Amino acid sequence: MPVPTYRFGEFDLDCARFELRREGQAVKLERIPMELLILLAEKDGNVATRPEIRERLWGKEVFVDTEHGINTAIRKIRAALQEDADQPRFVQTVPGKGYRFVAENNDSLQPLELAPPAKLTSESAEAAPVEIAKTRSPIGWILGTAAAAILLAAAAAVGFNLGEIRDLIFARNQVHTIHSIAVLPLTNLSGDPSQDYYADGMTDELITALAANRSLRVVSRTSVMQYKGVNKPLRQIAQGLGVDGILEGSVNRSTNQIHINLQLIYAPTDTHVWAQSFDRDLTSAMSLPEELSQTIAAQAKVAAAPARPKHPISPEAHDDYLRGRYFWFAAKYDRSMEYFEKAVKLQSDYAAAWDGLGDTYAARAVGREIPPQDAFAELKAAAGKALELDDSLPEAHNSMAALYLFNAWDWQRANAESLRAIQLNPNYAEARHLHSYILTVLNRGDEALQEQKRSSEIDPFARPWALGMTYIQLRQYDAAINELRLRADAGPSDPTVRFFLSEAYWLKGMWKESEEESEKALRLIGDSKMAEAQHRAFEQGGEKAAEQLAVSSILARAAKQYVSPFDVAMQYAFLGDQEQTLKFLDAAYRERSPWLPFLQNEPVFDFLHPDPRYRALVNKIGLPPAD
Repeated sequence: MPVPTYRFGEFDLDCARFELRREGQAVKLERIPMELLILLAEKDGNVATRPEIRERLWGKEVFVDTEHGINTAIRKIRAALQEDADQPRFVQTVPGKGYRFVAENNDSLQPLELAPPAKLTSESAEAAPVEIAKTRSPIGWILGTAAAAILLAAAAAVGFNLGEIRDLIFARNQVHTIHSIAVLPLTNLSGDPSQDYYADGMTDELITALAANRSLRVVSRTSVMQYKGVNKPLRQIAQGLGVDGILEGSVNRSTNQIHINLQLIYAPTDTHVWAQSFDRDLTSAMSLPEELSQTIAAQAKVAAAPARPKHPISPEAHDDYLRGRYFWFAAKYDRSMEYFEKAVKLQSDYAAAWDGLGDTYAARAVGREIPPQDAFAELKAAAGKALELDDSLPEAHNSMAALYLFNAWDWQRANAESLRAIQLNPNYAEARHLHSYILTVLNRGDEALQEQKRSSEIDPFARPWALGMTYIQLRQYDAAINELRLRADAGPSDPTVRFFLSEAYWLKGMWKESEEESEKALRLIGDSKMAEAQHRAFEQGGEKAAEQLAVSSILARAAKQYVSPFDVAMQYAFLGDQEQTLKFLDAAYRERSPWLPFLQNEPVFDFLHPDPRYRALVNKIGLPPAD
């Protein structure tokens, strides 16, 4: 029977030669992905269900984690076909079912003669690695060992080097110790987009559990979420995040049950280290992240973190907590507060939910969305309750450090709480970022810079502007410009990077460059009208005219909604208006503005230093003397 060649787009899939070609050039694709691609092409636009795929690729007697095997094979197919999973040209996901081949030229088939069996060489063996099952039962181990023996015998029959094939079979033993790891966003396989919060929440809890391990550097949530739904080779993702280990997987949640698939990959060689599936009810699923942190530490060949005491949490409260975090990370604080409040009403001794509630108040106050005093009072109550329930919760200690820094203005207690958070979780990027703030206020600039560098290393996507801001506070303007320009090139859509770059140029007296970056930032936040007005003002009257327009704009906004007086003071400082700057700094003191502790670290206020009213304000705040 002739074996077809499938032609689609710029690709030829030659089933006889077991080869994929792009414009005549061979594209490397391993055996399992190649078998799956052929199956999809054979289905001719019909859905290949996951059970069909499982039987075709591994047979009925299967001991491998097929769910992960299928996901990995699809990822490798898409990488080979250079397609985006969100806008597929060839392979379409059918949620909850399987996959469909949707190539536009799939009807072009060319019969070929059946090719003779290819001789097994070391090169072809590398392209088609052997997959060995990991099973919990002795029978599975016996079967796996027997299969390996048969394969070794077959290899000997064709003259293949037994040492090489043995190395392929037991490749896991060659994996080096994993020193750094990224948990990629778990895929929601339920077919219901409203369950995304659960998949994201389980991802977050896995990261938190792993991050307690002092032997691993664990990339924070914000950075790994950049790769949600992104179809890139794992090695490329690992290089972008600076890790040597990748944990990926999927979650399928039904009413009261979840099915989780996970696999650990050693990225430098794209080697599968470990894979396993878990079926749990919602109650037992909550303990899974802690259990997995122990398992993964063993597979990564590092010491495990000490097990935390278990505290039973109701599934309903946990579900509300995950929803709260989902909205918190999306900066939808009204919704996050709603769900955190539901969680603590359902279970009043749920420490993490209390801390989530405190975080919501802190984010709104520090973000200058609302007047600070009431928000910080709520933060104090919520974080205090969280610590009363669980003193080992690093997030709650970090919340208390924020309270002491931004509101109580007690720098020593802020530093103590911050150090405690870092001690409990050395991989906690948020705690290191806050600690950098505290060190800045304490005039320990070099230490602040190093701490921010550590935070940015753990979570490079969280605050791409933070290191540049630290350089500005240290008056290292050239370093700030270099850092922020690099970040702007890498992420041109981040307005905060542009605003800080504009400030750095302004402090260097580079007015034109400062204005250009300010206009770009305004357009990125959707205020093109202000950007155009500012451009005209600068063209007509230079930087002073542009700054006067900025002052008029913020005053107009303050007449309609809450605006922090500290922000108004900064705009007057850019204008060089000493009296108005001091007036609004005094107002910021009266409302206890959370950013007033940085008064001496903000260079735009340097022109105030000789004024006795400024020095009196510094003393009232209780800031340590500047160098």
